[in-house]
Amino acid sequence: MHVEDNMSEQYLPSPEPLHRAISRFGNVTVLVVGDFILDRFVNGVIERISPEAPIPVLRGRGETSAMGGAGNVVANIVSLGAAAIPVSVIGADQAGDNLMRMLAELGVDTGGLAQDANRMTSSKSRFSALNQQVLRFDEEEIKPLGDAERATLIRHFRAGLAQADIVILSDYGKGMLLDGVAGELISICREADKPVLVDPKGRDYACYSGATAITPNRKELGEAVGRAVFADDEIVAAARQLISAHGFDFVVATRSEKGMSVVDADDARHISTQAREVFDVSGAGDTVIATFAMALAACADRVIAAAIANAAGGVVVGKRGTARLTVEELTGALFRSHGPIAHKDAILDAAGAARLVATWKDEGLSVGFTNGCFDILHAGHVSLLHAARSQCDRLVLGLNSDASVRRLKGPGRPVNDEHDRACVLAALASVDAVVVFEEDTPLALIEALKPDILVKGADYTIDQVVGAEIVQKAGGRVVLVDLVAGKSTTGTIGKLRAGSTN
Repeated sequence: MHVEDNMSEQYLPSPEPLHRAISRFGNVTVLVVGDFILDRFVNGVIERISPEAPIPVLRGRGETSAMGGAGNVVANIVSLGAAAIPVSVIGADQAGDNLMRMLAELGVDTGGLAQDANRMTSSKSRFSALNQQVLRFDEEEIKPLGDAERATLIRHFRAGLAQADIVILSDYGKGMLLDGVAGELISICREADKPVLVDPKGRDYACYSGATAITPNRKELGEAVGRAVFADDEIVAAARQLISAHGFDFVVATRSEKGMSVVDADDARHISTQAREVFDVSGAGDTVIATFAMALAACADRVIAAAIANAAGGVVVGKRGTARLTVEELTGALFRSHGPIAHKDAILDAAGAARLVATWKDEGLSVGFTNGCFDILHAGHVSLLHAARSQCDRLVLGLNSDASVRRLKGPGRPVNDEHDRACVLAALASVDAVVVFEEDTPLALIEALKPDILVKGADYTIDQVVGAEIVQKAGGRVVLVDLVAGKSTTGTIGKLRAGSTN
């Protein structure tokens, strides 16, 4: 679907490619280079004014620390199941030691982080009273890398690039990417044919020329082109101006409550966001670029990747402080608005189905499961599925693969292959998701999905139902439904064969 530049039509991708991208996060490695920052959060209460000066006195009640800047990008990548390779130069000071410790606790290899006694690790201390920030205190020294520091950074970057699928340059303007460092890293990525995304800083994006994409917010985009941008057509025009000037493949512009826009030289897509209460925008851009990079590296197209990143950003602004999110939170945000899925998108693998089931359960919906070969669909099948769906809010159907059917029914079966069977079943109103399984029984699938209700025909007894014990132990129930007499695929095939011999 092409969205014309002067239109504000919103793009909503279907669930299946979203599921597919998220399921591949565990196979992705992201190289993150930039300014690593220590974030401190001091909470307290204000009960009086200081007698020394007309300022409030904050009585501290607790302090926490988190990684900010490029460190928050790394934290989000790891939290979502991918691998991160951090590369930077930080100070040989307490803040730097804290960052190294936090990264190690996440299981991240810190071999690409050099600590230098001549450099100060940037830190930001935020003081809040009753969840309202009253003061921020920054400790930093902004200066470019020295020759030795630069050589070390480039060496670590080249080593990390060999293992990475994609690169993020996280520029917070603290000096790591100054004096042509960003451009040198981008050139190295281009030579290695590795995509490189930039979270930019400042007004002049010439230093990022040749990057695959940049991810400015609306304000930053306007500053880069020297004019305010608000409407869709203004966003598109500004993005294309930067693409033309600096050779970017595309621009991903974040637009706060309006979502995101993905713009290249020929196409523009605008992705709306779900309305949610905003508590804190700290680090939201880190989450967006981290998630976008992972999805892109997981073979999602740029619009699907932007939709995933858009949902991720929406989750973290609902949290306080420098936040990261989990796969479960991301999945819930992505699929909450979809409800029952269109039939072509309802055919999922086990991992995608498990995430969808978890999302439905988080919304308070009951999930049922039934299974079978469903070779030639007949009235008995339809009746069984309708009865199963009446027992739950959402129904997942486990479908035997072709190889599984052959083992169970003989070499002449199935009549219809698994793709055709899945498509027909997914089109039924009573079925919300179809998962093909290779085993002779759906036991492993039931263990993965943990349905609330397990449904089989009344020709079984509960002790014969595969997975019954698992569901019952988890507090679920097994339901046996009556079958339509005289209806079976085997009988149908028999009639067809008898007719052909007459």
